[in-house]
Amino acid sequence: MKIQLQNSKNVYELFQKEIKENPNHIIATKINNEIVSLNTIVQDGDDVELIDITDKEGMRIYQRGLLFVMAKAFSEIVPEALITVHYQLSNAIYSQIVNQKVGEDIIQKIEKRMAEIIEKDIEIKKIKMTKEEAKAFYEKTGSSKGKLQLYAKEKEYVSLYYCEEYYNYFYGVMPISTGFMPIFKLEKYQDGVLLRYPASSNPNQLGEHKENKKLFHALMEYEDLHRELEVHTIHKLNMAVESGKIKDIILLDEALHEKKIAEIANDIVKREKVKMILIAGPSSSGKTTFAQRLGIQLKINGLKPVTISVDNYFLERGQTPRDEKGEYDFESIEAIDLKLFNEHLTKLLAGEEIKVPTFDFLTGTKQYKGNTMKLEEDDVLVIEGIHCLNDKLTQSIPKEQKYKIYISALTVLNVDYYNRISTTDSRLIRRIVRDYKFRGYSALHTLRMWDSVRRGEERNIFPFQEEADMMFNTSLIYELGVLKQYALPLLKEIDKTEKEYTEAKRMYDFLRYFLDIPSDDVPKNSLLREFIGGGAFEQ
Repeated sequence: MKIQLQNSKNVYELFQKEIKENPNHIIATKINNEIVSLNTIVQDGDDVELIDITDKEGMRIYQRGLLFVMAKAFSEIVPEALITVHYQLSNAIYSQIVNQKVGEDIIQKIEKRMAEIIEKDIEIKKIKMTKEEAKAFYEKTGSSKGKLQLYAKEKEYVSLYYCEEYYNYFYGVMPISTGFMPIFKLEKYQDGVLLRYPASSNPNQLGEHKENKKLFHALMEYEDLHRELEVHTIHKLNMAVESGKIKDIILLDEALHEKKIAEIANDIVKREKVKMILIAGPSSSGKTTFAQRLGIQLKINGLKPVTISVDNYFLERGQTPRDEKGEYDFESIEAIDLKLFNEHLTKLLAGEEIKVPTFDFLTGTKQYKGNTMKLEEDDVLVIEGIHCLNDKLTQSIPKEQKYKIYISALTVLNVDYYNRISTTDSRLIRRIVRDYKFRGYSALHTLRMWDSVRRGEERNIFPFQEEADMMFNTSLIYELGVLKQYALPLLKEIDKTEKEYTEAKRMYDFLRYFLDIPSDDVPKNSLLREFIGGGAFEQ
């Protein structure tokens, strides 16, 4: 809405009644397409939109506020505790206390103190310092909270959030007071704590936490490996760049990938009955390069990978299901000719020859152009697609003949100890770069499509990830330092007139913290080459 004012007021003063009465927890505002806090002064003619936690940015701010309150409560009850925020799980954030064990009794005290802080509705202030003032502050206090800002060349000041005597650095907009995050739960989980919050779809109750043991194990495995490399924050990565050690980090990180891929191939070979490998993962996980590198390891073990494309088995256009808007839903598993696909798989595994269709997307029909397929004794079928972890896709094949692999870029690099880098953000940056380089799409086009892509993943991929026999993390600790150079100019093209500006600016500001890592240092067989080009597997 356009605001007409005679006197300057902040957003909270203007909309106090609406903010207090809104059931979806209004927590921030968007002014002229930029996300800002509710205490921002509104100018005459500004376009103002209130943001609640049904909005993805509103939910990020809610989570950020809860983490701030949790950290404050820890500082009061266990002041010596060193907290590291790790991963976003199902409607929850997992953190560890790295220097000591914390029992149930302490966690209950922390939760109680958090509830008291929230009940008091204490103001959270943003304090800005010049870099010279900040250097003096860090020298005096011995703190390192937010110190990364000193090294951001384009950043003119250093900011910290204060609440009473407690201060900390958080990347992004913060709620204006502690009372804006009333719904939460803190509980013991594994070797750390789980901070739970509402789901965007139901903002007035605690979101359901679904156990994802395999995903959690995959995350912790890579976290431990990269901690051994002593590169787990942007600052540590930048230090490796400045000291000339980044090439060693790259080689070690790539070696970890190769070792894990070899382990997966060995595991497949051990399961003598396996004749089909199914690979699934969300967008920009690096599925194509992973499949090719796995194929090499399988060949070393005496197996010959043969691929079959699910895309050639779509139903005829007239039989394709439609979504709630009446449009063809090509992402639905029901859009695949499951009967024919399973008939062909059964015949192949029985040693029979099949006539392979080619799907014509213009006419919406399957065509037969004389292509045939037959598996030899040492052949193994490799299938890649969004439905590969869903048993409905391969319902006619016995479980012991299938090996399911879930892959994703599960980011283990943090901004600092309290500010995590979202796995979704890492994949989006990969996709922005790839879409531009190989498909000619602008960053604006990719951002506009991203919510639709995410909805498809939530429906077709994530619910089945725990069905995997093995998980593979395609993230590379150094990749954002490479991708930054490609992504920044593309993000900068998006101006304030576009609603995607908020997301573009957030990622632009975040990527500026990384020092450049030359793309020439990226090995030709790296999964990262799938996004920047110049890879060994390019056709």
